[in-house]
Amino acid sequence: MWLLLTKHKYGESMGNKIKDDNKTAKAEKEDSKKKKDDKTKDEKKVEFKKPIIKSIEGVRGIVRLGNADLIGSRRVKGALLNVKGISHNFAAAILAISGVDRNRMIGTLTDEELHKLEDIAKNPIKYKIPRFLINRRADPVTGEDVHLISSDLTFVKKADIDSLKKMQCYKGVRHQFGLPCRGQHTRSSFRTGVRMGVIKKKEAPKKAAENKK
Repeated sequence: MWLLLTKHKYGESMGNKIKDDNKTAKAEKEDSKKKKDDKTKDEKKVEFKKPIIKSIEGVRGIVRLGNADLIGSRRVKGALLNVKGISHNFAAAILAISGVDRNRMIGTLTDEELHKLEDIAKNPIKYKIPRFLINRRADPVTGEDVHLISSDLTFVKKADIDSLKKMQCYKGVRHQFGLPCRGQHTRSSFRTGVRMGVIKKKEAPKKAAENKK
């Protein structure tokens, strides 16, 4: 209706100008949206660079210990922490018993020293490491104190969770539904995979008819 009035008052030229202005505005909006999308895609495509392993004379580049690849140029205590199942305190205990200097590069250690470190990590009770540092005390099957590292730890942890699920106890059911097991609040956290926000309830048909009147 408005376009017909403009044609009547100012002729067809004015109406065409308004149409052109609307088209240009739409085109500018689309271009700005495309630019924003491109920027977000570029930000997502940021590639993480792999750590550069420097070659030093007399130092091995990669050392294998406890089914883990450790960078040879790192100090012994820091490198031991990359093995799953070895904490700060447990690493300090291993170094105190083995007598290896914590500031040495792990790539400079001999095969005998590396074997000794691995043996202490796998059998800490044999070397009289305190019981509170062991990660599996009183195993439910054997009843012994065992320290697990690397793939053994992941396998036993998975087996324990599966047994809880089979029992259908509280913790097992919570694991089954992917919810926390230790009494955390779930109103604002652990809401992955659920619709966020408030959903309005549908009005009853009688109330809707009254509102229309």
